[in-house]
Amino acid sequence: MKYINDKDKVKIIRRLKLIEGQVRGLQKLIENDTYCIDVITQTSAVKQGLSGVEDLLLENHLSHCVHHQMSSGQVEKAQKEVLKVYQLKRK
Repeated sequence: MKYINDKDKVKIIRRLKLIEGQVRGLQKLIENDTYCIDVITQTSAVKQGLSGVEDLLLENHLSHCVHHQMSSGQVEKAQKEVLKVYQLKRK
């Protein structure tokens, strides 16, 4: 079973590459003794980017994996995974 459809995989990889570039930029900001608020602004952008990746992954998981579990009679497993996703998002 494919866990991530091809369309979402392309989106996720593209976003992760952008985040990778942002993290490299953060390293340079620190190396160059950049003003703290400017660094914090960039760390916030990285967190938002990761949050977007997480949202795509969760949406994909719920609409494909959990849906498959429920339609194949694995309702208890699906319920546990939905609760686990909820707990992870709250952290």
